[in-house]
Amino acid sequence: MARMYRVLGFVSMVIGLLALAGDLVEMGLLFLFKAVVFVSLGYMNLTERSYLLIFWAYMIISFTGYTFWTFLGWDM
Repeated sequence: MARMYRVLGFVSMVIGLLALAGDLVEMGLLFLFKAVVFVSLGYMNLTERSYLLIFWAYMIISFTGYTFWTFLGWDM
């Protein structure tokens, strides 16, 4: 499970670098930050249950944020 977090970090890093190459600075920095967090979690060697709970918390927060930004983000 720890290896999957390192894989998520690598994929996030690639997406962040591609976003920076396409002049999407905010998105690129967000994905690079997520890459650092995923890789650091990958080297913590937590239990599988901990990794699953962290992943589900991440999914809930990210989907809530995406839904908020999709429906209400243009008003800000």
